[in-house]
Amino acid sequence: MGLGAARQTVLVTGAAGFLGSHLCDRLLGDGHEVIGLDNLVTGTLDNLADAMKSPRFHFEIGDVRDSIAVFAQQIFNFACPASPVHYQADPHFTLTTSVMGAQRVIDAARGRKCTIVHASTSEIYGDPLVHPQPESYWGHVNPIGDRACYDEGKRCAETLLFDARRRWGVDARVVRIFNTYGPRMAIDDGRVVSNFVAQALEKKPLTIYGTGDQTRSFCYVSDLVDGIVSMTRPAVLDGPVNIGNPDEFTIRQLGEMVTELLGWGEVVYKPLPNDDPKQRQPDITRAKSVLGFEPKVKLRQGLKSLIEDFRGRLDQRANRAP
Repeated sequence: MGLGAARQTVLVTGAAGFLGSHLCDRLLGDGHEVIGLDNLVTGTLDNLADAMKSPRFHFEIGDVRDSIAVFAQQIFNFACPASPVHYQADPHFTLTTSVMGAQRVIDAARGRKCTIVHASTSEIYGDPLVHPQPESYWGHVNPIGDRACYDEGKRCAETLLFDARRRWGVDARVVRIFNTYGPRMAIDDGRVVSNFVAQALEKKPLTIYGTGDQTRSFCYVSDLVDGIVSMTRPAVLDGPVNIGNPDEFTIRQLGEMVTELLGWGEVVYKPLPNDDPKQRQPDITRAKSVLGFEPKVKLRQGLKSLIEDFRGRLDQRANRAP
């Protein structure tokens, strides 16, 4: 059941997070009734300031690991810490949020005409031996490493969802999200884009881990949300779908672009964290052919929007300081 012109009731878990809040805004803009669920462990109500203005938005504080007592025609499951700083802070919480959360949305959807769109991640590919990464690649993941709580949690969640498709006919759709950036990112989430922009704005050295030759592909949040919403449109959607921007940059190139935009270029090098991927680039052939997905926002353009957002929030933080 796709998100058509008719109003539907949609549940978004992780609604107060970076991606979840942008998704709520998009769904409200499309005319739907939206229920947002979040335990506010990493999300913030500030992200929902626009959504809260709508009479069609209903927010509930709750944990996706608990039973979901909400009827919805669509469920977007975005509840899980998604940056290393946050997901490594409490590995047990991260793992159980991924796995138990997937089971709870399956329970909510079973026996109903309810579609699940589950936010998986490019991290299920681990430190890849195939480049770029297609959906057919099974990954290269350390199951007992520092990042395993997130990587393996997301992999297990995919297993649960596809087993639910086969066993009970649950309409579960899995989107593998590649590096995404944009306004409302947590300033201190430890991701390379937010690190570089915050450090440059605060006139601190840009921290490059390793040599800076490792690569990433950065998707602007509005493009990602377009891709996520399009996941509901096909009558049937088998198998996971990569959503991201295939333009590939080294970490050093990203630093140079931030330096050019902000006029600050001091750099410090630190050791590469354990199991940090050397390459990350989505193969979006399937998203193009099945969903008609094509990212539009170039990195330089998106960084300008992020810089303005971070500048405003850092100014607010400085004004609140005693």
